[in-house]
This record gives sequence, structure tokens and C-alpha cells, in this order.
Amino acid sequence: MFISKKNFHVNLSVLCSLFFIALILVSCFQKTSHDNILNIWVHAGQEAERQTISAQVKRFNNIQKEITAKITFIPEGSYNSQVQAAALSNDLPDVLEFDGPFVYNYVWQRNLIPIDDLISPKVKADLLPSIIAQGTYGGQIYSLGTFDSGLGLYGNRQQLEKAGIRIPEDNKTAWKIPEFNQALAKLAKQDPNQDGQVLDLKLNYSGEWFTYGFAPIIYSSGGSLLKEKDNLLQAKNAINSKESIQAIKNLQSWINKNYVDPNLDDVAFTSGRVALSWVGHWAYDGYQKALGKDLILLPLPDFGTGSKTGQGSWNWGITTNCKNPKLAMKFIEFLLQTQEILAMTNANGAVPATKSAIAQSPLYQENAPLRLFAEQLLNGNTIPRPQTPGYAVVTSAFQQAFNNIRNGVDVKKALTKAAITIDIDIEDNQGYPQINS
Repeated sequence: MFISKKNFHVNLSVLCSLFFIALILVSCFQKTSHDNILNIWVHAGQEAERQTISAQVKRFNNIQKEITAKITFIPEGSYNSQVQAAALSNDLPDVLEFDGPFVYNYVWQRNLIPIDDLISPKVKADLLPSIIAQGTYGGQIYSLGTFDSGLGLYGNRQQLEKAGIRIPEDNKTAWKIPEFNQALAKLAKQDPNQDGQVLDLKLNYSGEWFTYGFAPIIYSSGGSLLKEKDNLLQAKNAINSKESIQAIKNLQSWINKNYVDPNLDDVAFTSGRVALSWVGHWAYDGYQKALGKDLILLPLPDFGTGSKTGQGSWNWGITTNCKNPKLAMKFIEFLLQTQEILAMTNANGAVPATKSAIAQSPLYQENAPLRLFAEQLLNGNTIPRPQTPGYAVVTSAFQQAFNNIRNGVDVKKALTKAAITIDIDIEDNQGYPQINS
């Protein structure tokens, strides 16, 4: 077929027009597709947690058509470093899961948006006070968790009763330090292994455990890790105050008197070598299987101002990259529905984040085996880790101090060194001034 030059030019013009129209349509389709995706980063925790969140995302996508949630699992060990790298390259997802204490640094780096106006009043009213406290910085809420944590003493009832030791029922009746020290001495005297080691402090753990597990005794003594002076936080005369020093000296004395099992094989309590184990909710399942009816849960000892304990866990925030914050909050509030909370806490054993879910939890409702952990969170017996963007330095300094103290270094010297390290970081960052969102 013969085509004239004129027709050829006309046909070429039409083809070019159609080509550009196609490009525009593809571009619009891609933009629309991208806008309909809610990218979510999740830490790759235990398998049961991964399976649960995957099923939850599938359920969320099935019940609504406004947006499609897409999750990416990030290895827990490198999670924070990958978030920092993504922030630098402006490649953060829409919704981010992160360990509680990191929220303050992420806010300070302008990586998260405040969510006070996005949370429905009904959901907010049902949340544990500890969940709100953990997610608040500078008077605004930036994150919410679907579960919290519990910390206390697990006891072997048979061994405690044999030694004639009083068993506390709740935080109000917790052992005061003189009584706790006497209990350790009695248990050591009747120790069936005859080595006097009767207490497991999970010294086989490392890193963040030491701050989470043992900073509460500083607060119980009347001390703290940081205090405010001239509208700025400082560690001097806080982490190394006389109250803090005395509390940690008590702990060091347990090690010096050989009451503490190093627990290198991680079976000190389940094998019956020790009568007491200082650890969190995550140990319950294994402990219950090993001890059965002899397992009891007790509050941490009272170092002077009442028994205090730890709180905080993984939670959710909306990043500054998110184009649809309302839909992102819709996903978070879906996870905060009672049945979704229970799906996760039945998988990982953690404390449900809402009063409604606690009331239905087989582990945490009234008269349930881990009820103490829920009561501690409900009644204000828990201490959030320091709410500062410099928390990474605070916890690192405390961990180093604890490692030195457990190996015999003078308590005052170790805590004073930690105070200097923390305060240098605060000074280097101009006191971490509040960032206006």
C-alpha cells in the first residue's frame, strides 16, 4: 500500500500524540497506585509475631478498599540503622514500627508526625497510661503500641515456703530491701545445690536488658537516671546521686555474696538451681512448663519509695513521608481493636495495650497468672525509660556502668563516669532542644 508523505506526517503526528497520552495515563496510574499503597516497616521478631502481623495486614486489606497495606520485615538487629539510613535518603515508609525509647530521637530528627488529632477519643481512653506516656514527647503523642511489657520476680513457691519466706501478693506488699536481703540469706542457707546461688538476674542477657531491668531500682530508691535543671536534662546528681548509688550497691552486694547465679546455660530457674528469677513477661511460658503450680509471680523489691518496674515495647508511628496520615491511623487503630490486640499478645505473651483487651486476656485478666504485670501498668508502678533524644547514649552509659559494677568496680566511680558521658552528649547537642512540629 502506498502512503504519501503528507499522510505519513499526519499518521506520525497521531502516533506521537497517542504515545504521549499513553505516557500520561501510565504516569497517572502509577501515581494513583503509589498513593493507594501504605508502606509499613516491621521488625522481624519471633516467628509467631511475624505470622500474626502478616495475618492482620491481610485482614485489614480485606475489610476496606481505600488503601492497601504492604509490610516489609526488617532484621531487628539492624532496624534502627536502616531507619536512620532511610531517613537520610528521604525513603522512610508511611508507617514505622520501632522500640519505645527511639520515638524521642525520631521526633527530634523530624521523622515522625504528632498523632493527637488523628486518634479517636474512644481508642485513646481505652489505652493503658503507660502506652500514652511512652509515645508522648514535648506534650504531643507520636506513637502507640498494641502491647506493653511486664517485669518482676518469678518465684519457686516450694523453695520459698520451705525457707519460711513471706510471699508478697502485690506491689503494696513487696519485700523491702532488708526483708529481701534476709530472704536471699535464708534461701542460700537451704540451697539444695550448696553453692548459695539462689537468684537469677539474667546476667546472660546483654545490651538494653540492663537499663530496662535495673534502672527501676534506682527510681525505687528515690533516684533517677536524669533530672531537670534549668529546663535541661542532666545525669549529674541523678544517675550518681546518693540514692542511686545505694540502690546499685545493694545489687552489687548480692553478687559479692554469691547469691547470683551467672546463668550461662539459661536454665538457672527452670532447672531448680535458683528460687528467684528477675525477668519479664516473655519468660512465663517456659517457666510455667517447667514449674507448673509451683510458679508464682512477685513484684520487684521496694528500695525505699515503693516497688517500681519497667515498661515499654515496640510501637507504631506515622512518618513525615506519609501522604495519607488519616488512612495510616486507620491501620494503627485497626491493630488496636480488642481482637487484634489479643491475636498479637496471645502470640507473644506481652501485656495488651488496652483495658478492654486486658479484661479478655487469659494471662492478664482478673485472677490470671500474670495479672500483676497488668496492675503495675494500670496503677502507675512502672517507669518509662528516659524521654530524651539522647536515650541511646544514656542506655549505653548505664550498660557499661552495670557491666563494670557486676565485675567489682566501685559503684560511685562507675555511675559518675556514666553521668559524665551522658552530660557530654547532652552538651554536644545543645541540650536536645524541643523541635516544633
